[in-house]
Amino acid sequence: MKKTSTFLILFMTFLLNAQTNPIITSWLQNTTGITGRHYVAGNSTAITDAVQANVQTVKYNSTNVYVSATGIPAYITGPFQDGNTSLATAQNKIFKFPIAPTQNTGTATATSGGNIGIFKNGVALFDYRDGVAWNNTTQSLCGGPGFTPCPGGPGTTQAWNRDAIPAERAGFDCAKAHPAMGNYHHHQNPSAFNLDLNVLSTVCNTYPSDGLYVINSSQHSPLLGFAYDGFPIYGAYAYTNTDATGGISRMKSSYQLKTQTTRTNGPSIGQVVGTQTLFNGYFREDYEYVAHPGDATYLDIHNGRFCKTPEYPDGIYCYFTTVDANHNSTYPYVVGPTYYGNVVAATVTTVPAGTTTYTQLSNDVFENKEFKVVIAPNPAQDFIAIQTQMAEKDYKVELVDELGKIIKTLKILQGSTLSIIETDTIHSGVYFVRISDGLNNKSTKVIIE
Repeated sequence: MKKTSTFLILFMTFLLNAQTNPIITSWLQNTTGITGRHYVAGNSTAITDAVQANVQTVKYNSTNVYVSATGIPAYITGPFQDGNTSLATAQNKIFKFPIAPTQNTGTATATSGGNIGIFKNGVALFDYRDGVAWNNTTQSLCGGPGFTPCPGGPGTTQAWNRDAIPAERAGFDCAKAHPAMGNYHHHQNPSAFNLDLNVLSTVCNTYPSDGLYVINSSQHSPLLGFAYDGFPIYGAYAYTNTDATGGISRMKSSYQLKTQTTRTNGPSIGQVVGTQTLFNGYFREDYEYVAHPGDATYLDIHNGRFCKTPEYPDGIYCYFTTVDANHNSTYPYVVGPTYYGNVVAATVTTVPAGTTTYTQLSNDVFENKEFKVVIAPNPAQDFIAIQTQMAEKDYKVELVDELGKIIKTLKILQGSTLSIIETDTIHSGVYFVRISDGLNNKSTKVIIE
């Protein structure tokens, strides 16, 4: 009897801990049947796909969590205007993550090409690379579509490896992502281009979409996903100090561009090869790590730090999506160039027997935190883009005139942050955008010209 009681206590403790462990509870499960959507070049009307978006199921046992996802986000993908004809297609993977990630106390594991983590909506995270590098023997770029193979074959690390973020910017969609043979992924901070303080791409002007979250410099950024060592990934802002004190600050990369005019066994700074200018920052090896002791807002060599967060009040090692003061992405972007922990996550084909299915609880965003709404452009002419934090459930969006009459009604769908109101047929004047979750609402004034 005593043994039975002890077993029940241990079992109930496990269930209680599981129900509050963020690596189980933080995934965005599809509870509304929302499917993916995509643009094609030349058509600013999104096409609805037949593939379920976000995460389908989350199951766990005492050691691992199993996340089934299509790899398709609820936000609109595409177009990819650098000649990439691929579309975001269903990956239908089961990802196994450790319940209790552990620090790697030996030689750090380098990140590699392909998936190095998964965002909370099931979309893949890649590191900085795009497979293109410098072949010093031929004095040319190699690897990747349109280039000759690199020495050693695909995936072989070269002396100078291209950074995808500046090199492939023309091919990223509004959400700062693109597909590799159908595998849609982010290399960097997953927030839409048009919400950066300095907008580096105009793709959102014609093909508006959204990313995984909206940067808010006055709040701790949300938990965005998990790296393949099981440690969490957060957005760009966090508590200034690791003990959750000191207000909110931007988390800064400790990598900086080298002061150099040439590269050893590589091209000169600014050398032009075909249509490519090999500027300082074109290659990952143009950066060097510089420690900042005494300043907790600078991250370590893995682009993270051990700290307390809203989801981990007792503290855990966390990666951050680093950006500069203009909210433009900064190397190494998310994780890297090496992992902090032991890389044990993997894709599996089946979930073992005896797992428990986690049913996502409702999240009353309006009640639990300040609800930030971004309206752009304002004043508006052809359309209004309304962007919020990610919707854990569908939100109603209404355009209301000064007399209180509802002019248009739309939704921000679960797993998305954006709704577009076409305004080209609406009379000029002052209006209000009202967002409601069924219990609460927030209104913002807009001007239509």
